[in-house]
Amino acid sequence: MTQLQQLTEEIKGWIYEAGEKIKDSFQKADLVVDTKSGRTDLVTEMDKATQDFLSQKIMAYDPNAKIMGEENGKDHLADLSGRVFIIDPIDGTMNFVLEQENFCIMVAVYEEGIGQLGFVYDVMKDEFLYGGSKTGVFCNGKRVTAPEDKTLAAGLVGMNHVMYQRNDYHVQEIGDIAMGVRMSGCAGYELIDLALGRRVAYISRLAPWDYAPGGVLIEALGLKMSNISGTALQLEGREVFLAGTPNAYAECLKLANG
Repeated sequence: MTQLQQLTEEIKGWIYEAGEKIKDSFQKADLVVDTKSGRTDLVTEMDKATQDFLSQKIMAYDPNAKIMGEENGKDHLADLSGRVFIIDPIDGTMNFVLEQENFCIMVAVYEEGIGQLGFVYDVMKDEFLYGGSKTGVFCNGKRVTAPEDKTLAAGLVGMNHVMYQRNDYHVQEIGDIAMGVRMSGCAGYELIDLALGRRVAYISRLAPWDYAPGGVLIEALGLKMSNISGTALQLEGREVFLAGTPNAYAECLKLANG
């Protein structure tokens, strides 16, 4: 077993354990929910506890690793040198709070600024994508092959609902060409669907922990991603994110910047 394969198995175990803790939290009647930037930007005690749990596992495994995470003041790193773990403890917190489904635990592993491994776990559906370009991509133990390179007109597009309402970057026109538009409120959910061929493109405003884990997976499968202008994502702050099959990505990029 290679070092990356060994690390993959370690992280899978941590994430499965974290998922069980989250499911157990549904039995509590007093889940503490706070807001961050506004009333729709939610954070719960489970977001914070899950990130702390994963961080403790990481530091016990590799004390020299760096951690970037959405919560607990870890949302910025001065540089990406060495081994960096990027964590989104509960991606889709509003779904977690209001629906108790359609949320993911996500982790990425970067080495010297290059994505090596990605993990996206849809907790309630028990659908777990993990791997990278050097190990292959797997879904619940079964190897995932590259999805068909469909055109925009041949599939569904995931979108941010505010961008769609405002028609930012001509996304309504993009939606008109696609077979339809879907708005799940969870980047991990959308990137799983993209990797498995259930979407042809995804457009949203995302932070690094939203796109880094799934980004490693989709790029390993030959899909494309960048910011909306076509330049490389910076792993710093929020950016307008675009990903898709090579055909759909190129069409969206042209329409968005036309």
